[in-house]
Amino acid sequence: MALLEVRNLGISFGGLRAVDDFNINIEKGCLYGLIGPNGAGKTTVFNLLTGVYKPSEGIITLDGKDITGKKTIDINRAGIARTFQNIRLFKELTVAENVKVGLHNHMKYSTLEGILRLPGYRAVEKQMQERAMELLKVFDLDQEADVLASNLPYGKQRKLEIARALATKPKLLLLDEPAAGMNPNETQELMDTIRFVRENFDMTILLIEHDMRLVSGICEELTVLNFGRMLCQGKTAEVLNNPEVIKAYLGE
Repeated sequence: MALLEVRNLGISFGGLRAVDDFNINIEKGCLYGLIGPNGAGKTTVFNLLTGVYKPSEGIITLDGKDITGKKTIDINRAGIARTFQNIRLFKELTVAENVKVGLHNHMKYSTLEGILRLPGYRAVEKQMQERAMELLKVFDLDQEADVLASNLPYGKQRKLEIARALATKPKLLLLDEPAAGMNPNETQELMDTIRFVRENFDMTILLIEHDMRLVSGICEELTVLNFGRMLCQGKTAEVLNNPEVIKAYLGE
């Protein structure tokens, strides 16, 4: 059974059909790419998978459980985390505090314990600090734990966003154009980071990306969207050499 199964997914905004009859199967541990020209509907698919939009039709199943139309927070708790094309960190918080925000999903204390700073609160906060530092060390960010997120270089902000997503303990990580705005050296480092996350966190990854060097370098399978509909699906090398895919990107 696939980790993520999507059947006949669709959504309309007024008279516009943004996504139509979208189907995908992603096996556990796979590094999967969703590509297509600008405006093809890729981010809309991510928004459907994460509960930002409710689909007009179709079914989304994660690890055998139907999550169709659930709230974003419930989908995150079920096991889907995401990053965004435009980095969305809490810029006024430190690097460590950003990761601890993700950890709050799984570490709880009562309101009273928090207000009065009771032992239960202090124990959980200690656990979160230790776990946050463990994650930051993995991404070589532990030395900047007390730095404001806004003061990190762009490449490290992207790493921090991935670390925060992993703090929620997802089964599936969605990366929305992670290489956007990066230079070639940063992109290569990002590719190494994504491979590391897949291998060391036993993670299944679905990414949207326009950088074909990154896509061909790390993705095992691809789905191509064009005008909200699936154009092609299969192994990466076969898909990228498909004449219809080349035409969609480059024209006649």
